[in-house]
Amino acid sequence: MEVSADPMKTAIIVHGAPNHDEVLDPGVPAASNHHWLPWLQKQLIVRGYEAHTPEIPKSCDPEYSIWQREFERFDITHETLLVGHSCGAGFLVRWLSENRHVRVARLVLVAPWIDPDRTRTTDFFDFEMDPEIAYRTHGLHIFNSDNDMETVQTTVAILREHLHQVQYREFHNYGHFCIEDMGGVEFPELFQTLVEGL
Repeated sequence: MEVSADPMKTAIIVHGAPNHDEVLDPGVPAASNHHWLPWLQKQLIVRGYEAHTPEIPKSCDPEYSIWQREFERFDITHETLLVGHSCGAGFLVRWLSENRHVRVARLVLVAPWIDPDRTRTTDFFDFEMDPEIAYRTHGLHIFNSDNDMETVQTTVAILREHLHQVQYREFHNYGHFCIEDMGGVEFPELFQTLVEGL
């Protein structure tokens, strides 16, 4: 990971951990090109950002070292927007907790998940959370839906308890913020939150 002296505006959008059936179904887009991720990437590109949606190998069986390697291929600076969906949001919380020297422009966690019951992961989420992540950003936001799964609701409660200065937004009936739940690929609320005031 390099930090340039004169960074350009960048954005990294980290997908979640799809189930095995999604990965093996040729009719389902790759995780990095699914749901609202490509729509958001395009909106940010139009706005002048160099926007990336990395594809994490074997993401249905999350291994932190693999996610870390793919994420750190990109320059991460104080001009970088970070968005994580589900497991991708949990990954960003861990990565920023372990890289406390890094400042970013904004962080949005959509339906964050840290596998509180350890049903799908082993040591992926075994880390010490940095409660002051928000102070290294121009805003830390959590987007949650009132009808998302219980493990996401538990995760959101944990994050809101441990992270200072979280800006929380609850949506009605958005499920896990997937294309089927939202009825389309556009997510203007997320785009506006990312770029507002920057």
